[in-house]
Amino acid sequence: MELRTSQVGQSPAFLDSIELVGRAAALNRPVLVIGARGTGKELVAERLHHLSPRWEAPYVTLNCAALTETLIEAELFGHEAGAFTGATRARAGLFEEADGGTLFLDELATLSAGAQERLLRAIEYGEVTRIGSNRPVRVDVRVVAATNVHLPEMVAAGKFRADLLDRLAFEVITLPPLKAREGDIELLADHFGRRMAAELDWPKWVGFSAVALAAMVAHDWPGNVRELRNLVERAVYRWDPPGTAVGAIQLDPFDSVWRPGTVVAYAPPARTIEAAPGPAPAPAAPITDLRAAISNFEHDMLTQTLIRHRHNQRATAKALNLSYDQLRHALRRHGLISPAMDA
Repeated sequence: MELRTSQVGQSPAFLDSIELVGRAAALNRPVLVIGARGTGKELVAERLHHLSPRWEAPYVTLNCAALTETLIEAELFGHEAGAFTGATRARAGLFEEADGGTLFLDELATLSAGAQERLLRAIEYGEVTRIGSNRPVRVDVRVVAATNVHLPEMVAAGKFRADLLDRLAFEVITLPPLKAREGDIELLADHFGRRMAAELDWPKWVGFSAVALAAMVAHDWPGNVRELRNLVERAVYRWDPPGTAVGAIQLDPFDSVWRPGTVVAYAPPARTIEAAPGPAPAPAAPITDLRAAISNFEHDMLTQTLIRHRHNQRATAKALNLSYDQLRHALRRHGLISPAMDA
């Protein structure tokens, strides 16, 4: 069975949250999952359902931010024919669809006051009433909700019902950001990289270079695991040649001199007649070791061309009018290629 994203990790912060998920899964109580974007709230909700006694029953999800206030209530609680414009026939809501199972409400904080009141009644009394009907319907649903905001602050500001929060907060699982998961960045990078290499039919998976891994560890990861996955998969599919250590990553995929709103200044060549007089350039230091000077120049030229071509060795070789083997030999001579990449 393939590991899911939420199951890949070894840091104490990650393992503590996963242990709490396993303990809460067995209970028939509501659970709140709190975490920043990309931390895996949806995957934790799935885990709560599949580890619970309800695992064979329906698992139904709703993104509360994706619908208007009227449509959310109709989606959650259903409606009778003619209840509103366009309601040509009766329809069961998600609570009825999830009867016996789990209902996952993502982006909970975006629910309207009316929807919050109806949700509280559904959780408190185990019954829902379709829009346009006076007959309540009994349902047996476990609610798991997720948000990336601090709900007590919304209660204090009058934007979220305190009694609903009290009912939902039987267990609150707060997921750690990726930056706080010591050692998991390297583990996840290898996990996602290995899967992408297999998808691309690479002959083998060597991993990332030490420099690329160091850059990933130093990054802040505002998008957390989702951002890391995108970066790793992007780096692997761009890398050439396949089967060697990936040595180039792009932390910001939008980083470009041509991005909208960027002004690229054009500087025409200065004409001698308009050039302001300035100090004479400092004389170059005398060369006392010709071989060392040539070696330094070659090292700098290789480094600059590699960077200009995003460490694509075939493109670098073409730019320097070298064969691929000649470039690899030069990189080894100057220590610009790691043993893992050379394997």
